[in-house]
Amino acid sequence: MVIVMDRQATEEQIAAVTEKVHALGRKVHRSDGEGSIVLGVVGEGANLEPSDFLVMDGVNDAIRISSPFKLASRTFQREDTIVDVDGVKIGGDEVIVMAGPCSVESEEQIFACAEAVAKAGGRILRGGAYKPRTSPYSFQGLGVEGLKLLRAAGDKYGLKVVTEVMAIEQIDEISEWADMFQVGARNMQNFNLLRALGEHKDHKPVLLKRGIAATIQEWLMSAEYILAGGTKGVVLCERGIRSYDNQTRNILDLSAVPVIKKLSHLPIVADPSHGTGIRQYVADLARASVAVGADGLMVEVHNNPDKALSDGAQSLYPEQFDTLMKRCRVIATVLGRNIAPGKDDAA
Repeated sequence: MVIVMDRQATEEQIAAVTEKVHALGRKVHRSDGEGSIVLGVVGEGANLEPSDFLVMDGVNDAIRISSPFKLASRTFQREDTIVDVDGVKIGGDEVIVMAGPCSVESEEQIFACAEAVAKAGGRILRGGAYKPRTSPYSFQGLGVEGLKLLRAAGDKYGLKVVTEVMAIEQIDEISEWADMFQVGARNMQNFNLLRALGEHKDHKPVLLKRGIAATIQEWLMSAEYILAGGTKGVVLCERGIRSYDNQTRNILDLSAVPVIKKLSHLPIVADPSHGTGIRQYVADLARASVAVGADGLMVEVHNNPDKALSDGAQSLYPEQFDTLMKRCRVIATVLGRNIAPGKDDAA
């Protein structure tokens, strides 16, 4: 249920409604929108009737929400959420581009990638310090050393940092070095991890990737775990779903972008690198993602992809990434949005 307060409702009236909800064994999540305050009622407890709240002072409306993802739904919050990643805002007029290698491999490699990303107009540096690999014999990442290198490269070139968290035990460590957590496709339904991220004291933003066979509702339910914990900065990432076709690594579900926009207030970005798995298709799908309304892109870029320790086949060369950024700017402009200029463009 959501309870919509009058525009003139006092804090005392809001507190009275909140206390009544708590007395019935439920929790309240407050959303202050433009011209209204919405109280989202979640959790298990006594049955709630809208009529019990409509008679209270300051209440404008009380509405049952049929969808199981209450806090992520448009009913709870009509306005789009803009997620602030230490000053970089995802979900507004700017289409935010996150780019970098799949894995941090060395100081030379991550600094070269960060320089290329910043030069082309990227705003957030991506890179894995801990890597979930199908084979236990594959490169698993540099761990803490990788986190430190990511932070140093991001700071040098003015980029924020997003990296994957795989376990609850890694949260504090990653929070010290990164600006944003990434939950990979394999962990989309690791509910203990999602709950821990939502409740973490730093409440840093979370980039939540869609599982390889997850429905949109399952994806939004995973976001609900994080939101219910108190972290409001959730960004969804469409990274492709598994298909019967073997011509590409995955099938990038572009239809998920407008569907999410209708169902949820959360921003959504697209990852055409994992969505295709093949370098030559990445740029086409990236441009299509911007055209269909994605709030950002996550693209793999490597200074020497042929020698990458992971996902080299889907990583763009720096010059390819620069060209892609230029072309995506044209599309964003047509849609009334923008992408940060590259260093050469700014000059």
